[in-house]
Amino acid sequence: MTADPIASNNSTTSPDAAHRPYREVTDAHGRVFRVGETDRDILGHSRKLMVYLPWIAMMAISVFEYAYGSAEDTLSHAHGWTQSNTFWILSVWIFFQAGVAFPAGWLREKGLLTARKAMYVGSGLCLVGFLALSHLSNVWLAILGFGVVGGIGAGLVYATCINMVGKWFPERRGAKTGFVNGGFAYGSLPFIFIFNYGFDTANYHRVLDLIGCYIMIVVFGSAFFFKDPPKNWWPADIDPLTYAGNGKNATSLAKNPPAARQYAPKEAIRTGMLPLMWVLIVMTAGVSIFGISFQVDYAKEVGFGPLVAASSMGVMAVINGIGRGVVGWLSDKWGRKQALVFVIVVLGLAQFGVIWAGDIRSESLFLFFAFLSGFGGGAFYPLFAALTPDYFGENFNATNYGLVYSGKLISGLFGGGLGSMVVAAWGYDGAYALAGAVSMVAAVLALLLRQPGRSTAVSRPPQPQPTS
Repeated sequence: MTADPIASNNSTTSPDAAHRPYREVTDAHGRVFRVGETDRDILGHSRKLMVYLPWIAMMAISVFEYAYGSAEDTLSHAHGWTQSNTFWILSVWIFFQAGVAFPAGWLREKGLLTARKAMYVGSGLCLVGFLALSHLSNVWLAILGFGVVGGIGAGLVYATCINMVGKWFPERRGAKTGFVNGGFAYGSLPFIFIFNYGFDTANYHRVLDLIGCYIMIVVFGSAFFFKDPPKNWWPADIDPLTYAGNGKNATSLAKNPPAARQYAPKEAIRTGMLPLMWVLIVMTAGVSIFGISFQVDYAKEVGFGPLVAASSMGVMAVINGIGRGVVGWLSDKWGRKQALVFVIVVLGLAQFGVIWAGDIRSESLFLFFAFLSGFGGGAFYPLFAALTPDYFGENFNATNYGLVYSGKLISGLFGGGLGSMVVAAWGYDGAYALAGAVSMVAAVLALLLRQPGRSTAVSRPPQPQPTS
């Protein structure tokens, strides 16, 4: 074993496969990296599959959240529900979809729930959720079936997919996480138009049942190949101490250096940064969920036709998803914090723009600000998903990100159910103005983010020191 002021190399051999040797190197902060094994050594194929399969699964479950608003009118007529009933069903779904991330992450890191099993369970629960929405007219049973069971199922799939890609691409997680996360939005596009044009009280059973089966088949099939890398794993072709290697990877690591060490959840909370992220998720996700829940109804309220209403939601879903990938890529270039502040400001400005477009009855402006709202309303998710391991490391990421993402369960309450109360009391203009103001406050708070354990003086890639 050799040692210097910056790194120590500890050569060993993988206990489960003697033909896969690896070394453990330690940087100036005491952070351990496991290097030497390629993705093909571990998986038997390229790690790119750990991007594409989670992406496909995320597209499948996107119908839960991003297409639900387009189905509400038919569901209300078919089951005899009020508008408030349908909003609270979605709010409960969001609560459990976000809330399951932390316990699922804890179970994964304790070795009690593998990624593959989490996906298998999630696929079955997603099917139950849509069967409940299809066949249960009692609103409380629908809340239990779709909101609770379906929410838990979708949450298991979502959290597993996001954590999977972050573990396999620690050196360039912004673009990869953004790409996978984007599927959770634009995957809903076909269903938005199905719900607006081909969904009625005569066929709703058949449509919802088929959608549930589609989700289960896609998620179950994708899960078969899921596998986590070993703890502390780092790509063999990238030096974690000097960031030497591929130019794109070096640029990303210079802007977003690896976490100073592996923070357990309690340690991450004590830094103050994890609670700040949680607050920011509550605020930004609340604004995003409000837009998803009310944009179609607002378009109809101001007199835009069903094509514009559906198109505005379709535009929001597509740009929401594409924006996640684009901003994830930009965050590798600009830095995660800078990209996050930019996104939140765009989200806030879009809310005020929607008011303006509605007041002057401009369909083109309405679609433009729906574009901006979709961009801002989705792009912050992959940024938080990448910031969490950037700040606290990968080994406890399933739990740490579960804690951060759990802020969305609060967002679901005031973005959907409580949002409907604000609309009833203040009208759409007042509700959208409040949403815009919340975004601007969040942008200011995001300026306080900083990577724990790493001062600006040591934020640059460590350089090798001469050995004596």
